[in-house]
Amino acid sequence: MTRGLTIGEFAELTHLSVRTLRRYHESGLLEPDHVDPFSGYRYYTSTQIPTAQVIHRLRELDVPLAQVREILAAPDADERGTLVTAHLRRLEAELDRTRAAVVSLRRLLRPDAPFDVALRTEPARAVAAVAGVVAAHEVLDWYADAMAELDAAVTGHERLGPPGGHYANALFRDGTGEVLVYRPVADPPDTGRVHRLELPAAEVAAVVHHGPHDDIDVTYGRLGAWVVDHALAVDGPVQETYLVAPSDIPDPAAWRTELAWPVFRLA
Repeated sequence: MTRGLTIGEFAELTHLSVRTLRRYHESGLLEPDHVDPFSGYRYYTSTQIPTAQVIHRLRELDVPLAQVREILAAPDADERGTLVTAHLRRLEAELDRTRAAVVSLRRLLRPDAPFDVALRTEPARAVAAVAGVVAAHEVLDWYADAMAELDAAVTGHERLGPPGGHYANALFRDGTGEVLVYRPVADPPDTGRVHRLELPAAEVAAVVHHGPHDDIDVTYGRLGAWVVDHALAVDGPVQETYLVAPSDIPDPAAWRTELAWPVFRLA
């Protein structure tokens, strides 16, 4: 048996510290090729260098130890790739949540930023709509399906304005509530889940949210504070109008969403 590479030599070749290699050994991720029974010295082979570097990269990506073992034990490159891709998707989702939190915090730390609220009367109008009771965590998927069905149903109908949605207060308070999405069109159809609906006239306090929806809750909060400060009370579900939507322009910086709450003045 050849002596092999000492742990120090292996550390130099892999650019991993001796301490890191010892930790990999103790956790069972990378055991030395052999350990001298008398001295206790660890010895590695050159064929273990790629494995050590793969482990290091996976740990840099915060892959849990159990998953690192699963990836290393995978029988072929395709399965290893599938396991790594699944973890990368989870990382991307976490990065999106982190990015959204940072955007919200930046806005919250600028309380004096311009905020233009308009009080106006929304006229009554007929729309094509889809409604349902939805759990908060399912809203995005439900919205996508409902809008696809709605757009298919109103093909060929003259469009009279941008699409919108109504979101019951219970959705935010209790985690489940009624959601309504609609398109104002001439002669709204009745087909499948799509039905003609008369939206009543309403007094609303409205503001336009600019950009992606990561921090739309901050705009909601500021609108709510404005309503309270002006001695108004909320009188119905929050309304969103998608002035410039993802389906119009893929660039989130260009999106424009009007938020409006039906209100009435307190005595």
